[in-house]
Amino acid sequence: MGVEEEYLLVTPEGVPAAQSPAVLGLAARTVPSTSQPGGDVEKEFKSEQVETSTHPCTDLTELLEEIRAGRTRVDEVAQGAGVRIAALGTAPQEVEPTVIPDRRAQAIRAAFGLTAREQLTCGCHVHVSVEDDDEGVVILDHLRPWTPVLLALSANSPSWQGVTSGYASYRSQVWGRWPTAGPTAPFGDAAGYRAVIESLLASGTILDDGMLYFDARLSQRYPTVEVRVADVCLDAADAALQAALVRALADTAVAQAPSRASSPPAPTAPAEPPVRTELLRAATWRAARSGLGGDLVSPVTWRPAPAEQVVGELVDHVRDALVANGDLEAVERQTATVLRRGNGALEQMSWRARGDDDEAVVRRAVDRTLGAPVVAG
Repeated sequence: MGVEEEYLLVTPEGVPAAQSPAVLGLAARTVPSTSQPGGDVEKEFKSEQVETSTHPCTDLTELLEEIRAGRTRVDEVAQGAGVRIAALGTAPQEVEPTVIPDRRAQAIRAAFGLTAREQLTCGCHVHVSVEDDDEGVVILDHLRPWTPVLLALSANSPSWQGVTSGYASYRSQVWGRWPTAGPTAPFGDAAGYRAVIESLLASGTILDDGMLYFDARLSQRYPTVEVRVADVCLDAADAALQAALVRALADTAVAQAPSRASSPPAPTAPAEPPVRTELLRAATWRAARSGLGGDLVSPVTWRPAPAEQVVGELVDHVRDALVANGDLEAVERQTATVLRRGNGALEQMSWRARGDDDEAVVRRAVDRTLGAPVVAG
């Protein structure tokens, strides 16, 4: 498993800054490259942000160390360009972001108008390795009902263009403007997945398969499933929690799937029909609106339930996989921490309640991004 994170670039005073060309130039000269995937500092769609990623990991503790080291590494490079990094899903203040000087990015800007021009959001993407595309689709179809819970745990974008949005994850609402964004219907198998992609490309609506912005997809770059629903997390440990839960969902999906061996499978009871995408979209909206501060839609009953109960349902659903991976204790500890402390959105709102303005929120976020502890009060 591995984690990709997108960060805002901000001045020491707490204002977003279009400095990614300078940061990327410094990174190219100072960050050693390896033959292993991950570890690089990479461009994103806007000059006010950069992305980094971990190397593939099997151990959760190792992954958390990689996430923290990556944040430190990128911030050190950014400081050479006079800026810092902030793990915020959206900037709290009004921003007119700058599309990077890249031919493809400029083509997207021309084709998608205000959706592209306003887009300045930062997410967390979890990759889990798969045997092949068919196994990947088994995982995609299985984890569909649980992606809203992942969003609620990570929600870290309560503000947009200088106003409090009323959402825990307004990033997901902004991201949802893209024509391929959000939850998907079941694909069935790899052939079904490819047929959907081919139809989307044939429609002429998207430029290429890099614009498949599903909440979860098969990666274009690696032999992985890529779960993209989460906001970037203020706390590195919350990002590691996302990875542990996604890996456990993947393992659970494979364990529960009918065998792909040549012999016919044993008869089983008829499976329940998959949840409709319309209902899944509603559950995702509810998670974006409430985060952990109100009810979520339970993937067990499809009725409202307290966030703590729904998070517990997710952990129970993947408990066997967590035990097999040696992750159960760490996941239970971190989910308890998030439920007690709150996700990034709740932290940001608590700073507001103490009197912080936009720039102060960003400065606090820089500290939290780099590991400053939560201060009670």
